Amino acid sequence: MSDAVHAVRRFNRFYTGQIGLLREGLLDSPFSLTESRVLYELAHREDPAARDLVRDLALDAGYLSRILRRFEKRGFVSRKRSRTDGRRSHLLMTKTGLKAFAPLDRAANRQAAAILERLSPAQQVRLVEAMGAIEALMGGHQEAAAPYVLRSHRPGDMGAIIHLHGALYAREYGWDERFEALVAEIAARFIQNFDPKRERCWVAEKDGAVVGSVFLVKQSEEVAKLRLLIVDPAARGLGIGQRMVGELIAFAREAGYRMITLWTQDVLKAAQHIYEKSGFRLAREEPHCAFGIPMVGQIWELKL
Repeated sequence: MSDAVHAVRRFNRFYTGQIGLLREGLLDSPFSLTESRVLYELAHREDPAARDLVRDLALDAGYLSRILRRFEKRGFVSRKRSRTDGRRSHLLMTKTGLKAFAPLDRAANRQAAAILERLSPAQQVRLVEAMGAIEALMGGHQEAAAPYVLRSHRPGDMGAIIHLHGALYAREYGWDERFEALVAEIAARFIQNFDPKRERCWVAEKDGAVVGSVFLVKQSEEVAKLRLLIVDPAARGLGIGQRMVGELIAFAREAGYRMITLWTQDVLKAAQHIYEKSGFRLAREEPHCAFGIPMVGQIWELKL
């Protein structure tokens, strides 16, 4: 065999060992690798059809059907008849299914974090870019080989995040400089009081520029606060906001919080959609004029 073939096989052996694919249950769960992948797709897609999973996961239709029957018996999945095609049904993950998937999802996040923690920030960027290159060269979807990097904060990021907030909200909503001042205060307090075990900042970077952020900060021993969620208009449509909030929720659970709360404004419909889809519920509203124009502030909460 050629050197290239040996190299591919060596990498496959190395990576399967790194992520534990040879164990009977993926990440010490009761689910096989294929079952875990199906659960992931059900949890992250909006009402897929079985044939979509067959196509995208390259699974035998009969094999997938058996997996779905087992999931239905366990109450993980239900079916909904398509409104446009009576021969087609959509798969819906139930609350029971989401609860069963959650430990596996958290374990996968811990595993990925453990791999990344061994590397410097620069090495993390190289690793993610290399993984994206592998996916792209082997025909992966553009979404899978995400055209952005999600990482923790480093020197220089806070200034970029403050500027992004100030410029974007002034341009799109007419908020004055008092909002930018608030963002600067939040960022400064985060750096000055940073507790890496219970707080985190996620930064989305695309083509070397900061295009998004979200912060989780400690409010009390049991309550965390989501702050400064933003995605640059140039990077919207890539799922950055939803992904950042998902990472934040998983971290909050691991850190031992019982609730996440946040303050947003009624005009921020895209953010509200992300919060609602992630399980947050609107708790109360209050009118104010903090940033130069009348608006309604909202408190959203998520019980963990």
